[in-house]
Amino acid sequence: MKRKLMATVLAGAMALSVTACGGGNTASTGGTEDAGTQAPAADAAADAGEEDAGAPAAETSGSVELVVTTTFAGEDSNAQNYKDAVKGWEAETGNAVVDTSATADETFKTRVATDFETGSEPDVLFFFNGADSNSFIEAGKVVSIDEIRAEYPDYASNMNEDLIAASLVDGKKYAVPANGYWEAMFVNTEILEEAGVAMPGADYTMDQFKADCEKIKAAGYAPIAAALGNIPHYWWEFAIFNNQSPATHLEIPESAGDENGQAWVAGMNDIKELYELGYFPENTLSATDDETFAMFTEGKAAFLIDGSWKVGGIVNSCQSDPNDPTTLDSAKLDKFDVTYVPGKGDRKATDLIGGLSSGYFITRKAWDDPAKRAAAVSFVEYLTSDEMVPKFAQHGASALKNAPEVDSSQFNSLQIKAMNMMAGTTSLTGAVQDLFSGDCRVSTFDGMPEIVTGRVAAEDAVAEGLEAYHNQ
Repeated sequence: MKRKLMATVLAGAMALSVTACGGGNTASTGGTEDAGTQAPAADAAADAGEEDAGAPAAETSGSVELVVTTTFAGEDSNAQNYKDAVKGWEAETGNAVVDTSATADETFKTRVATDFETGSEPDVLFFFNGADSNSFIEAGKVVSIDEIRAEYPDYASNMNEDLIAASLVDGKKYAVPANGYWEAMFVNTEILEEAGVAMPGADYTMDQFKADCEKIKAAGYAPIAAALGNIPHYWWEFAIFNNQSPATHLEIPESAGDENGQAWVAGMNDIKELYELGYFPENTLSATDDETFAMFTEGKAAFLIDGSWKVGGIVNSCQSDPNDPTTLDSAKLDKFDVTYVPGKGDRKATDLIGGLSSGYFITRKAWDDPAKRAAAVSFVEYLTSDEMVPKFAQHGASALKNAPEVDSSQFNSLQIKAMNMMAGTTSLTGAVQDLFSGDCRVSTFDGMPEIVTGRVAAEDAVAEGLEAYHNQ
């Protein structure tokens, strides 16, 4: 059943398009979080009288208080967009939002799962629609889009139905997508220049990457900004991808011994090799992701593999006031670029991870509350309207049927570079970690320090995770 549902998800994702600059360039994709930036969002729908900001179809009586949890927090570049949108909805409807959003890490995912288990879930949740949502879907704690449409027929009618991901639990659709994401490699070009390294391009290989890392290390910098003891996720994903292809990446191996399982093992060993070569920061096993990100933005590390949401974090690091775009130091921002993750084997560098992996869920708790039902529908319709979604998606992906063209003159230099990079992408494949639930990841996520230091064999760690997956 899992394989059949996964194939359905992938078939729909093949049609995804990515927003590019002015002329409406698109990159066809094959397969899942977040994109967007901070730039033009300040003048989004925060104005109370701005009727075109997505008036909700559901009528509300006002003075309803919704508890809403999203991933639009911390360094997420859409955090301010979200705050502006919430203010706009509150002003338009007279309702109020209690915001419990937080950065999307493993702690946050555990918190969400615990909230559902204890009956403390929010009314509306913007969350991952892969394996991370399985538990509360299985428990009947969220309402399907079809059930909502029985009372509100136009709910999510502005979305391309093929791009609304189906649950791996029952094949039903629950989460209304707002914006997509991509994962790529950010670059501190000032370090590259000092180390005599050329800016990586579309044909960049892992062999070239390692040669460049050696030069960067010799110049006195950390080649790779990554906290392997905290957030190894992006390297985990691409290291596995580099031993597979876009056609096979989303297939969970039956065991560590089969062909696909050996690709996972090879990926873990590739990270171990980079660690042994000294290409990660000296404190990579103890540092937090925030600390290694600061190394990158402060000119101490050259490469950072992360998602489109990090564009906003880099922009903020180049402003004297992160909440005031007029304080942006453009010269400092110009030293940052974004390119493709080095490729290997059947995966070209231009084959990236990305797509639509998150969306807005309405919980059963809110749906069964007569005072909150209409307000919850109104809120989701507002945040996923034709007018609002482009403010979040911008240089990423969306599921809108009629996505408006984006004015590239409104973007900063890093956003334009991201758009140009995405225009050359040959495929987008969903993140396999989204299909690999929390407990299954422990042996290779939390266990990454053990793997790279050789205390645990990569094959044993992969085998443990796969056994947990197939026994759940």
